[in-house]
Amino acid sequence: MINSKELLNYTKNLSIIFAEDHDDLRENTTDILKNFFKEVDSAKDGQQALEMYNEFYQKNGKHYDLVLSDIQMPKLDGIELTKKLYEINSSQMIIILSAFDDTHYLLPLINLGIEQFIKKPVDYQEFLKTLLSSTKKLQLIKTSTAASNQAVQLNSAFRYEKNNGTLFNNNKSIYLTKYEIIFMKLLTSEVGKIYSNNDIVNNYTEQNESMEYQNIRKLVSKLRKKLPKGSLESIYGVGYRILPYYPA
Repeated sequence: MINSKELLNYTKNLSIIFAEDHDDLRENTTDILKNFFKEVDSAKDGQQALEMYNEFYQKNGKHYDLVLSDIQMPKLDGIELTKKLYEINSSQMIIILSAFDDTHYLLPLINLGIEQFIKKPVDYQEFLKTLLSSTKKLQLIKTSTAASNQAVQLNSAFRYEKNNGTLFNNNKSIYLTKYEIIFMKLLTSEVGKIYSNNDIVNNYTEQNESMEYQNIRKLVSKLRKKLPKGSLESIYGVGYRILPYYPA
């Protein structure tokens, strides 16, 4: 049995929208959700849910943390709603309610990457269990994202703090030039992504700085001497990237 207090620990600061055309189910489920979530909205069909989703972002500057939706709804069904939400926010967490086991309904949603299914008729304990597992995952994602937005671990000793452009080796700072900081900011904006010479030159231009193509290799060579061995990779004819660090 799910402990309500445990669930509340994960949901109390989150927002959710529930899309369901069946009035009684929508109202009853919304009442349950209000016991756990900070903000709860409900929509009677997919089209209204989409409109409310956009309105919520315009008002709050962020998307709902969680979307709960039925599959079969008028105007815009759960599959089409999911597609449109992922077009807006590819990382949106979505849970689908379904009275069907038919792969005709479920496979498109699985392929889209939804979080979980809840089978109708809804079992209360299974419902809470799904909410718990989803919001636990959501918290982990938020924690990880917050950490990665602040610092990138390059190996067990080296880390680069993105907010102030500082490189550390065992908590001892290593001097970086202005151009090296700009380059590191680009490389660590998405660890593992390869940035071409064009990306690099354009990035400096956006920072109102000049970078010539022929000077990129010199910059890389100097920076590589300050970084841990193997962390800055050159892909011949393609570009450069920071390799993700995976602790043993």
